Amino acid sequence: MPVKIRLQRRGRKKKPFYHIVVADVRAPRDGKFIEKLGIYNPMTSPATIEIDRERAYEWLKNGAQPTDTARAILRFKGVLYLKHLKRGVAKGAFSEEEADKLFAEWLADKETRVKARIEESTKKEQDKKRAIATEKSKQIPIEDTVEEASTEAPVEKASTETPAEETTSKAPAEEVTSEAPVSEKATSETPAVEEPSPEAPEAKATETSEEPTVAEESTEANAEEKVEESTSEEE
Repeated sequence: MPVKIRLQRRGRKKKPFYHIVVADVRAPRDGKFIEKLGIYNPMTSPATIEIDRERAYEWLKNGAQPTDTARAILRFKGVLYLKHLKRGVAKGAFSEEEADKLFAEWLADKETRVKARIEESTKKEQDKKRAIATEKSKQIPIEDTVEEASTEAPVEKASTETPAEETTSKAPAEEVTSEAPVSEKATSETPAVEEPSPEAPEAKATETSEEPTVAEESTEANAEEKVEESTSEEE
């Protein structure tokens, strides 16, 4: 039965972590497995890897084939180097004690290098955080002064503009009160000015109608005078 050392996905969406398992090739990725060897969490900084080296070496010795990612993990944790040393012991290149000593030295060197890398990464992160903090501290006073100016300016304007607003609010009232009678006079006088215009022809008509009466009186008087003169002459 072909067997592989591979990763089995676990975790939530966008937050995965993996189990390092030994499973049948025909089994689905997240399905049935034979044995769990460790875990791999790439979401931490640095990535978290835990594995049982002895059990992983036994499966490699028995013919289990790791995937590319699983092979990289086994190399990082020293399982492949342990297999190399065990093969040398089997061939008689060196004893098992020497192989254990070499493996212990390799582990110590690996741990120091990993620690140095972690310290460098943490130092870089701290430097970035400090740079961001300094930039923010430089920008905050400018923003505060601008905000203070913007908050103080309206108060001063309000204090200076309140009398003007009062005067402007009072002025229209006085103008309205003073102009109101004028408008009433205008409304009252306009009919008086407009009424004589239609009556003017009537007045003229009456005048013209009265003039003939005066003329008639004058003619009657003259006629009477003439009659009196004629009667006096006859006498």
